[in-house]
Amino acid sequence: MKNLDIFNESKQYMPGGVNSPVRAFKDLTVNPPIIKKGMGAYIYDEEGNKYIDFVCAWGPMILGHSDKEVVKAIQDTCADAIAFGAPTELELKLAKHICSTVDNVDMVRMVNSGTEATMSAVKLARGYTGKDKIIKFAGCYHGHAEGFLVQAGSGVITAGIPGSAGVPKESIINTLIANYNDIDSVKQIFEKYGDDIACIIIEPVAGNMGVIPAEKEFLLEIRSLCDKYKSLLIFDEVMSGFRVAYKGAQSIYGITPDLITYAKIMGGGLPCGAYGGKKEIMEKLSPMGPVYQAGTMSGNPVVMAAGYATLTKLYNNPSLYEHMEKLCKKLEKGLLEIAKENGIPMVVNRCGSMITPFFTKKKEVKNFEDAKTCDAKIFSKYFEHMITNGINVAPSQFEATFLCVKHTQEDIERFLEVFKSFKY
Repeated sequence: MKNLDIFNESKQYMPGGVNSPVRAFKDLTVNPPIIKKGMGAYIYDEEGNKYIDFVCAWGPMILGHSDKEVVKAIQDTCADAIAFGAPTELELKLAKHICSTVDNVDMVRMVNSGTEATMSAVKLARGYTGKDKIIKFAGCYHGHAEGFLVQAGSGVITAGIPGSAGVPKESIINTLIANYNDIDSVKQIFEKYGDDIACIIIEPVAGNMGVIPAEKEFLLEIRSLCDKYKSLLIFDEVMSGFRVAYKGAQSIYGITPDLITYAKIMGGGLPCGAYGGKKEIMEKLSPMGPVYQAGTMSGNPVVMAAGYATLTKLYNNPSLYEHMEKLCKKLEKGLLEIAKENGIPMVVNRCGSMITPFFTKKKEVKNFEDAKTCDAKIFSKYFEHMITNGINVAPSQFEATFLCVKHTQEDIERFLEVFKSFKY
Protein backbone atom coordinates (compact mmCIF):
# COMPACT_ATOMS: atom_id res chain seq x y z
CA MET A 1 0.00 0.00 0.00
CA LYS A 2 1.00 3.64 -0.52
CA ASN A 3 1.96 5.80 2.46
CA LEU A 4 -1.12 7.99 2.08
CA ASP A 5 -3.47 5.01 1.73
CA ILE A 6 -2.18 3.47 4.94
CA PHE A 7 -2.38 6.79 6.79
CA ASN A 8 -5.93 7.49 5.63
CA GLU A 9 -7.12 4.00 6.56
CA SER A 10 -5.40 4.31 9.94
CA LYS A 11 -7.61 7.31 10.73
CA GLN A 12 -10.60 4.98 10.79
CA TYR A 13 -9.13 2.92 13.62
CA MET A 14 -6.80 5.23 15.56
CA PRO A 15 -7.49 8.86 16.59
CA GLY A 16 -5.78 10.99 13.97
CA GLY A 17 -4.36 7.83 12.47
CA VAL A 18 -1.55 7.73 15.04
CA ASN A 19 -0.68 6.50 18.51
CA SER A 20 1.20 9.65 19.52
CA PRO A 21 -0.06 13.09 18.37
CA VAL A 22 3.03 14.72 16.84
CA ARG A 23 3.34 11.84 14.34
CA ALA A 24 0.19 13.04 12.56
CA PHE A 25 1.97 16.02 10.90
CA LYS A 26 -0.97 18.23 11.86
CA ASP A 27 -0.94 21.66 10.17
CA LEU A 28 1.74 20.52 7.71
CA THR A 29 1.16 20.18 3.97
CA VAL A 30 2.91 16.80 3.76
CA ASN A 31 1.67 13.48 5.07
CA PRO A 32 3.74 11.25 7.38
CA PRO A 33 5.74 8.54 5.65
CA ILE A 34 4.80 5.08 6.91
CA ILE A 35 8.07 3.57 8.07
CA LYS A 36 8.77 -0.06 7.24
CA LYS A 37 12.46 -0.62 7.94
CA GLY A 38 15.44 0.90 9.72
CA MET A 39 19.11 0.06 9.33
CA GLY A 40 21.94 2.07 10.84
CA ALA A 41 21.32 5.79 10.29
CA TYR A 42 18.66 5.21 7.65
CA ILE A 43 14.95 4.44 7.55
CA TYR A 44 12.76 3.36 4.63
CA ASP A 45 9.04 3.89 4.09
CA GLU A 46 6.43 1.59 2.57
CA GLU A 47 7.10 3.05 -0.89
CA GLY A 48 10.83 2.33 -0.66
CA ASN A 49 11.92 5.92 -0.07
CA LYS A 50 15.13 6.27 1.96
CA TYR A 51 15.69 8.92 4.65
CA ILE A 52 18.73 9.83 6.70
CA ASP A 53 17.20 9.60 10.15
CA PHE A 54 17.80 12.43 12.62
CA VAL A 55 14.84 11.52 14.82
CA CYS A 56 16.22 8.15 15.93
CA ALA A 57 12.85 7.09 17.42
CA TRP A 58 12.88 10.41 19.34
CA GLY A 59 16.27 9.63 20.84
CA PRO A 60 16.52 5.93 21.80
CA MET A 61 18.31 4.62 18.70
CA ILE A 62 21.70 6.00 19.67
CA LEU A 63 23.38 2.87 18.25
CA GLY A 64 21.41 3.21 15.03
CA HIS A 65 18.54 1.07 13.83
CA SER A 66 18.82 -2.72 14.14
CA ASP A 67 22.21 -2.75 15.82
CA LYS A 68 23.51 -6.31 15.47
CA GLU A 69 24.34 -6.85 19.15
CA VAL A 70 21.00 -5.48 20.32
CA VAL A 71 19.08 -7.57 17.79
CA LYS A 72 21.01 -10.68 18.83
CA ALA A 73 20.27 -10.02 22.51
CA ILE A 74 16.56 -9.71 21.73
CA GLN A 75 16.52 -12.85 19.58
CA ASP A 76 18.49 -14.94 22.07
CA THR A 77 16.24 -13.88 24.94
CA CYS A 78 12.83 -14.23 23.31
CA ALA A 79 13.62 -17.80 22.24
CA ASP A 80 13.29 -18.70 25.94
CA ALA A 81 11.56 -15.77 27.59
CA ILE A 82 9.06 -13.12 26.58
CA ALA A 83 7.28 -12.23 29.81
CA PHE A 84 6.89 -13.74 33.27
CA GLY A 85 5.89 -10.98 35.68
CA ALA A 86 8.53 -12.55 37.93
CA PRO A 87 12.16 -11.85 38.89
CA THR A 88 14.82 -12.68 36.30
CA GLU A 89 18.62 -12.50 36.23
CA LEU A 90 18.43 -10.14 33.28
CA GLU A 91 16.82 -7.39 35.36
CA LEU A 92 19.55 -7.88 37.97
CA LYS A 93 22.24 -7.54 35.29
CA LEU A 94 20.84 -4.25 33.98
CA ALA A 95 20.12 -2.82 37.43
CA LYS A 96 23.61 -3.75 38.66
CA HIS A 97 25.20 -2.25 35.56
CA ILE A 98 23.35 1.05 35.98
CA CYS A 99 24.09 1.30 39.71
CA SER A 100 27.78 0.51 39.22
CA THR A 101 28.42 2.80 36.25
CA VAL A 102 26.19 5.83 36.92
CA ASP A 103 26.92 8.31 39.72
CA ASN A 104 24.38 8.84 42.52
CA VAL A 105 22.28 5.76 41.76
CA ASP A 106 22.42 3.29 44.65
CA MET A 107 19.21 1.50 43.74
CA VAL A 108 16.92 1.51 40.71
CA ARG A 109 13.32 0.53 39.96
CA MET A 110 12.49 -0.56 36.40
CA VAL A 111 9.28 0.66 34.75
CA ASN A 112 7.92 0.75 31.20
CA SER A 113 8.13 4.36 30.00
CA GLY A 114 9.48 7.80 30.74
CA THR A 115 6.04 8.94 31.90
CA GLU A 116 5.88 6.08 34.38
CA ALA A 117 9.40 6.87 35.61
CA THR A 118 8.73 10.56 36.26
CA MET A 119 5.30 10.13 37.85
CA SER A 120 6.71 7.39 40.10
CA ALA A 121 9.71 9.48 41.10
CA VAL A 122 7.45 12.37 42.09
CA LYS A 123 5.23 10.02 44.11
CA LEU A 124 8.32 8.69 45.86
CA ALA A 125 9.50 12.23 46.61
CA ARG A 126 6.14 13.05 48.14
CA GLY A 127 6.14 9.85 50.17
CA TYR A 128 9.68 10.45 51.39
CA THR A 129 9.22 14.11 52.36
CA GLY A 130 5.59 13.99 53.46
CA LYS A 131 4.92 17.08 51.31
CA ASP A 132 2.53 17.53 48.38
CA LYS A 133 3.63 20.36 46.11
CA ILE A 134 6.12 20.07 43.26
CA ILE A 135 7.92 22.62 41.11
CA LYS A 136 8.27 22.05 37.38
CA PHE A 137 9.44 24.44 34.69
CA ALA A 138 7.50 25.97 31.82
CA GLY A 139 8.39 24.12 28.65
CA CYS A 140 9.74 21.00 30.35
CA TYR A 141 7.82 17.86 29.43
CA HIS A 142 7.82 15.01 31.91
CA GLY A 143 5.28 12.75 30.26
CA HIS A 144 1.51 12.84 30.20
CA ALA A 145 0.70 12.25 33.88
CA GLU A 146 -1.96 14.73 34.94
CA GLY A 147 0.21 16.84 37.24
CA PHE A 148 2.76 17.45 34.47
CA LEU A 149 0.49 18.73 31.70
CA VAL A 150 0.81 22.40 32.55
CA GLN A 151 2.94 24.50 30.17
CA ALA A 152 4.46 21.20 29.12
CA GLY A 153 6.18 22.07 25.85
CA SER A 154 6.74 19.24 23.36
CA GLY A 155 3.64 17.91 21.60
CA VAL A 156 1.38 19.99 23.82
CA ILE A 157 2.68 23.29 22.47
CA THR A 158 3.01 21.82 18.97
CA ALA A 159 -0.71 21.12 19.12
CA GLY A 160 -1.31 24.73 20.13
CA ILE A 161 -2.90 23.97 23.51
CA PRO A 162 -1.87 25.12 27.03
CA GLY A 163 -2.46 21.78 28.73
CA SER A 164 -4.91 18.95 28.26
CA ALA A 165 -8.62 18.32 28.51
CA GLY A 166 -9.51 15.57 30.95
CA VAL A 167 -7.26 16.91 33.69
CA PRO A 168 -9.23 18.11 36.73
CA LYS A 169 -8.03 21.25 38.47
CA GLU A 170 -7.53 19.15 41.59
CA SER A 171 -4.85 17.17 39.75
CA ILE A 172 -2.67 20.19 39.04
CA ILE A 173 -3.31 22.31 42.13
CA ASN A 174 -0.04 21.09 43.65
CA THR A 175 2.03 21.73 40.51
CA LEU A 176 3.87 25.06 40.72
CA ILE A 177 5.44 26.53 37.57
CA ALA A 178 8.79 28.31 37.48
CA ASN A 179 10.74 29.72 34.55
CA TYR A 180 13.67 27.75 33.17
CA ASN A 181 17.06 29.37 33.77
CA ASP A 182 15.40 31.98 36.03
CA ILE A 183 16.39 31.36 39.64
CA ASP A 184 14.37 34.30 40.95
CA SER A 185 11.15 32.62 39.85
CA VAL A 186 12.15 29.52 41.84
CA LYS A 187 13.09 31.52 44.94
CA GLN A 188 9.73 33.28 44.90
CA ILE A 189 7.89 29.95 44.92
CA PHE A 190 10.00 28.63 47.79
CA GLU A 191 9.44 31.82 49.77
CA LYS A 192 5.70 31.29 49.50
CA TYR A 193 5.38 27.50 49.65
CA GLY A 194 8.77 26.28 50.91
CA ASP A 195 7.49 24.08 53.72
CA ASP A 196 5.10 22.29 51.34
CA ILE A 197 7.41 21.52 48.39
CA ALA A 198 8.29 17.86 48.01
CA CYS A 199 10.56 18.24 45.01
CA ILE A 200 11.76 20.10 41.98
CA ILE A 201 11.69 18.09 38.75
CA ILE A 202 13.71 19.43 35.85
CA GLU A 203 15.23 18.40 32.54
CA PRO A 204 18.86 19.52 33.10
CA VAL A 205 19.10 19.58 29.32
CA ALA A 206 15.63 20.42 28.14
CA GLY A 207 14.67 18.65 24.95
CA ASN A 208 10.95 19.21 24.80
CA MET A 209 10.90 22.92 24.03
CA GLY A 210 13.76 22.30 21.69
CA VAL A 211 17.23 21.72 23.11
CA ILE A 212 17.91 24.21 25.91
CA PRO A 213 20.69 23.35 28.36
CA ALA A 214 20.30 24.68 31.88
CA GLU A 215 22.90 27.15 33.08
CA LYS A 216 25.22 25.59 35.67
CA GLU A 217 24.76 28.37 38.21
CA PHE A 218 20.99 27.99 37.88
CA LEU A 219 21.19 24.27 38.70
CA LEU A 220 23.62 24.89 41.58
CA GLU A 221 21.20 27.36 43.16
CA ILE A 222 18.30 24.94 42.69
CA ARG A 223 20.36 22.26 44.47
CA SER A 224 20.98 24.73 47.30
CA LEU A 225 17.32 25.64 47.63
CA CYS A 226 16.30 22.00 47.79
CA ASP A 227 18.82 21.42 50.57
CA LYS A 228 17.65 24.49 52.47
CA TYR A 229 13.96 23.56 52.34
CA LYS A 230 14.47 19.77 52.63
CA SER A 231 12.99 19.15 49.19
CA LEU A 232 14.28 16.57 46.73
CA LEU A 233 15.88 17.40 43.39
CA ILE A 234 14.82 15.14 40.52
CA PHE A 235 16.74 15.20 37.26
CA ASP A 236 14.56 14.02 34.40
CA GLU A 237 17.19 12.41 32.19
CA VAL A 238 14.70 10.42 30.12
CA MET A 239 16.12 12.13 27.06
CA SER A 240 19.61 13.22 28.12
CA GLY A 241 20.56 10.11 30.07
CA PHE A 242 23.20 7.99 28.28
CA ARG A 243 23.02 10.48 25.39
CA VAL A 244 24.70 13.81 26.15
CA ALA A 245 27.27 11.68 27.99
CA TYR A 246 27.17 8.12 29.21
CA LYS A 247 26.53 9.31 32.77
CA GLY A 248 24.11 11.92 31.52
CA ALA A 249 23.75 15.62 32.16
CA GLN A 250 24.52 15.28 35.86
CA SER A 251 28.10 14.33 34.91
CA ILE A 252 28.43 17.37 32.64
CA TYR A 253 27.27 19.77 35.36
CA GLY A 254 28.83 17.96 38.32
CA ILE A 255 25.61 18.34 40.31
CA THR A 256 24.08 15.59 42.42
CA PRO A 257 20.31 15.07 42.19
CA ASP A 258 18.43 12.98 44.76
CA LEU A 259 16.53 11.00 42.15
CA ILE A 260 17.07 10.51 38.41
CA THR A 261 14.65 9.21 35.79
CA TYR A 262 15.64 7.32 32.66
CA ALA A 263 13.97 5.83 29.59
CA LYS A 264 14.52 5.86 25.81
CA ILE A 265 18.16 4.75 25.33
CA MET A 266 18.22 2.41 28.33
CA GLY A 267 15.69 0.12 26.62
CA GLY A 268 17.65 -0.26 23.41
CA GLY A 269 14.60 0.91 21.47
CA LEU A 270 12.05 -1.17 23.39
CA PRO A 271 9.53 0.36 25.86
CA CYS A 272 11.47 0.94 29.06
CA GLY A 273 12.06 3.35 31.90
CA ALA A 274 13.61 3.53 35.34
CA TYR A 275 14.07 5.80 38.31
CA GLY A 276 16.83 5.57 40.83
CA GLY A 277 18.79 7.41 43.47
CA LYS A 278 19.94 7.34 47.03
CA LYS A 279 19.32 4.11 48.93
CA GLU A 280 17.57 5.78 51.85
CA ILE A 281 15.02 7.28 49.45
CA MET A 282 14.56 4.24 47.21
CA GLU A 283 13.94 2.00 50.22
CA LYS A 284 10.71 3.90 50.84
CA LEU A 285 9.28 1.97 47.87
CA SER A 286 7.05 -1.03 48.48
CA PRO A 287 7.73 -3.82 49.45
CA MET A 288 10.35 -2.21 51.73
CA GLY A 289 8.42 0.98 52.44
CA PRO A 290 4.99 2.62 52.22
CA VAL A 291 5.17 4.12 48.70
CA TYR A 292 3.36 1.75 46.36
CA GLN A 293 4.27 1.42 42.68
CA ALA A 294 4.00 -1.72 40.56
CA GLY A 295 3.98 -2.93 36.96
CA THR A 296 3.32 -6.32 35.44
CA MET A 297 5.77 -5.78 32.59
CA SER A 298 8.40 -3.91 34.60
CA GLY A 299 11.76 -5.63 34.16
CA ASN A 300 10.53 -7.52 31.10
CA PRO A 301 13.33 -9.94 30.11
CA VAL A 302 13.43 -9.02 26.41
CA VAL A 303 13.60 -5.31 27.25
CA MET A 304 16.26 -5.89 29.90
CA ALA A 305 18.38 -7.81 27.40
CA ALA A 306 18.12 -5.03 24.80
CA GLY A 307 18.93 -2.41 27.41
CA TYR A 308 21.91 -4.30 28.77
CA ALA A 309 23.33 -4.82 25.28
CA THR A 310 22.92 -1.11 24.53
CA LEU A 311 24.34 0.31 27.74
CA THR A 312 27.32 -2.05 27.93
CA LYS A 313 28.25 -1.21 24.34
CA LEU A 314 28.07 2.52 25.08
CA TYR A 315 29.98 2.18 28.34
CA ASN A 316 32.75 0.07 26.82
CA ASN A 317 33.22 2.35 23.80
CA PRO A 318 33.59 6.00 24.90
CA SER A 319 34.88 6.84 21.41
CA LEU A 320 31.26 6.56 20.22
CA TYR A 321 30.45 9.73 22.14
CA GLU A 322 33.51 11.46 20.67
CA HIS A 323 32.29 10.50 17.18
CA MET A 324 28.80 11.95 17.76
CA GLU A 325 30.20 15.09 19.39
CA LYS A 326 32.44 15.73 16.38
CA LEU A 327 29.61 15.26 13.88
CA CYS A 328 27.06 17.29 15.81
CA LYS A 329 29.54 20.13 16.23
CA LYS A 330 30.05 20.08 12.45
CA LEU A 331 26.26 20.20 11.97
CA GLU A 332 25.91 23.12 14.39
CA LYS A 333 28.67 25.12 12.68
CA GLY A 334 27.27 24.42 9.23
CA LEU A 335 23.72 25.39 10.14
CA LEU A 336 24.84 28.72 11.59
CA GLU A 337 27.03 29.53 8.58
CA ILE A 338 24.30 28.73 6.06
CA ALA A 339 21.64 30.60 8.04
CA LYS A 340 23.83 33.70 8.15
CA GLU A 341 24.69 33.42 4.47
CA ASN A 342 21.03 33.00 3.43
CA GLY A 343 19.57 35.53 5.89
CA ILE A 344 17.59 32.95 7.85
CA PRO A 345 16.73 34.10 11.41
CA MET A 346 18.06 31.24 13.53
CA VAL A 347 19.63 30.30 16.84
CA VAL A 348 21.20 26.86 17.24
CA ASN A 349 21.34 25.16 20.65
CA ARG A 350 23.27 21.95 21.19
CA CYS A 351 24.39 19.58 23.92
CA GLY A 352 26.30 16.51 22.85
CA SER A 353 24.35 14.73 20.12
CA MET A 354 21.15 16.74 20.74
CA ILE A 355 20.62 19.87 18.65
CA THR A 356 17.80 22.25 17.69
CA PRO A 357 17.71 25.06 15.11
CA PHE A 358 15.30 27.69 16.46
CA PHE A 359 13.81 29.92 13.78
CA THR A 360 13.76 33.15 15.76
CA LYS A 361 15.16 36.67 15.56
CA LYS A 362 16.25 36.51 19.20
CA LYS A 363 19.97 36.30 19.91
CA GLU A 364 19.61 33.34 22.28
CA VAL A 365 17.03 30.81 23.43
CA LYS A 366 17.25 30.16 27.17
CA ASN A 367 13.68 29.34 28.19
CA PHE A 368 10.13 28.58 27.06
CA GLU A 369 9.27 32.20 26.36
CA ASP A 370 12.28 32.50 24.07
CA ALA A 371 11.35 29.27 22.29
CA LYS A 372 7.81 30.51 21.67
CA THR A 373 9.15 33.45 19.64
CA CYS A 374 10.05 31.03 16.85
CA ASP A 375 8.35 31.48 13.51
CA ALA A 376 6.16 28.40 13.05
CA LYS A 377 5.66 29.12 9.36
CA ILE A 378 9.39 29.11 8.68
CA PHE A 379 9.77 25.89 10.64
CA SER A 380 6.98 24.21 8.69
CA LYS A 381 8.62 25.14 5.39
CA TYR A 382 11.98 23.94 6.73
CA PHE A 383 10.56 20.61 7.86
CA GLU A 384 8.73 19.96 4.60
CA HIS A 385 11.83 20.88 2.60
CA MET A 386 14.03 18.54 4.62
CA ILE A 387 11.77 15.48 4.61
CA THR A 388 10.88 15.75 0.94
CA ASN A 389 14.63 15.73 0.27
CA GLY A 390 15.28 12.61 2.33
CA ILE A 391 16.25 14.14 5.68
CA ASN A 392 14.04 12.94 8.54
CA VAL A 393 13.82 15.54 11.31
CA ALA A 394 11.18 15.94 14.02
CA PRO A 395 7.94 17.55 12.76
CA SER A 396 7.94 20.14 15.55
CA GLN A 397 9.95 23.25 16.33
CA PHE A 398 9.87 22.20 19.96
CA GLU A 399 11.68 18.87 19.64
CA ALA A 400 15.30 17.85 19.38
CA THR A 401 17.28 16.59 16.42
CA PHE A 402 19.36 13.52 17.34
CA LEU A 403 22.47 11.89 15.98
CA CYS A 404 23.44 8.23 16.33
CA VAL A 405 26.77 6.45 16.22
CA LYS A 406 26.08 5.24 12.66
CA HIS A 407 25.86 8.74 11.17
CA THR A 408 28.80 9.67 8.97
CA GLN A 409 30.51 12.84 7.74
CA GLU A 410 28.69 12.30 4.46
CA ASP A 411 25.32 12.22 6.24
CA ILE A 412 26.06 15.57 7.89
CA GLU A 413 27.25 17.04 4.60
CA ARG A 414 24.04 15.87 2.92
CA PHE A 415 21.95 17.47 5.72
CA LEU A 416 23.77 20.77 5.21
CA GLU A 417 23.53 20.52 1.43
CA VAL A 418 19.76 20.14 1.65
CA PHE A 419 19.49 22.96 4.19
CA LYS A 420 21.54 25.23 1.95
CA SER A 421 18.85 24.98 -0.74
CA PHE A 422 16.07 25.88 1.74
CA LYS A 423 14.19 29.04 0.82
CA TYR A 424 11.79 30.48 3.36
